Amino acid sequence: MQIQAAVARQPGKITIETLELDAPRPNEILVRLVATGICHTDLSAINLTLPSRLPMVPGHEGAGIVEAVGQAVTKVAPGDHVVMTYDYCGNCRACRDHDHTYCHHSVKYCFEGDRPDGSSTLQSAHGAVHGSFFGQSSLASHALCYDRNVVKVRKDAPLELLGPLACGIQTGAGAALNALKVSPKTDFAVFGAGAVGLSAILAARIAGAPRIVAVDISEERLALAREFGATETFVGTSGDAVAFIRSITEDGVLAALDTTGVPAVMQQAVAATAPRGACGWLAGVNPALEVPVNPTFLLPGRKVQGIIEGESHDPQTFINQLIDWYMEGRFPFDRMCRFYPFEAVNQAFTDSHQGLVIKPIVRF
Repeated sequence: MQIQAAVARQPGKITIETLELDAPRPNEILVRLVATGICHTDLSAINLTLPSRLPMVPGHEGAGIVEAVGQAVTKVAPGDHVVMTYDYCGNCRACRDHDHTYCHHSVKYCFEGDRPDGSSTLQSAHGAVHGSFFGQSSLASHALCYDRNVVKVRKDAPLELLGPLACGIQTGAGAALNALKVSPKTDFAVFGAGAVGLSAILAARIAGAPRIVAVDISEERLALAREFGATETFVGTSGDAVAFIRSITEDGVLAALDTTGVPAVMQQAVAATAPRGACGWLAGVNPALEVPVNPTFLLPGRKVQGIIEGESHDPQTFINQLIDWYMEGRFPFDRMCRFYPFEAVNQAFTDSHQGLVIKPIVRF
């Protein structure tokens, strides 16, 4: 079938094209997109910072309605409302242990953009287009996904809003709840008040964290962080964030989270961690980047922990939990979002890159 899709043929450049999408194979699901979120991972993919390949269709926070399913699909049916999240192999040691976000083959299943057998789901007049980014390539009117990475959601929730829960929002919320296990006994510091950091703050508030510190360079974003539950905020350019955190805590926080991927800030997040505490790093960074950590500083039980997708190993359960909290008024992530029409997809990317919007969502 013919679809409209955002295609990156050169690094950093997107054009809307008409492409031919394959009919679903036995294990595939055809989804008509309602909206798709954009996050830094999409920017990194089209700029080839990640091991992605051009030409490609980005998009990995898709929300839509199932139009058709292959004969082997049992999880969803036509008419179901769904979001599409990360893909994984299901067979490696991590997947066998149900730690799906740490799939050993995530580069192949999420970044390279083809089916597991190497074929492409999309064709253009110029040849094949990589159309399985994160098992979806959802910056398009329609996409194919799998039982593995489709999440059925309640129909009374606003579908056009739900796509970002599939990656950016679940990454932040899951980092706080699943990976760092924030609780009423955990003071928590978040470096970076973007979509991921703000989601972590919302989740930490739900978890009952007694102190939540947000660090950012934007006063506007810090104001929103306070409304979301931050008990203290610090403008990163105004002084020493680590000294501030240590001054209001007992030698640092038990849980710290860097969402920036900026080496100096990543070091600050580690330095703000108390003995027996854990610091999470989750931002996608250049693979060549190295961040020094003093091993002596770690000896009192401090940990530096890598986190992917908020350790949402069961996204069917976790994403629906976030939706339930949103519907109850406890997780107002919609306040971070701004909608763009599909024809303004380049503006959405530009605004995101320049920090003019926290979470852009493209509507179809």
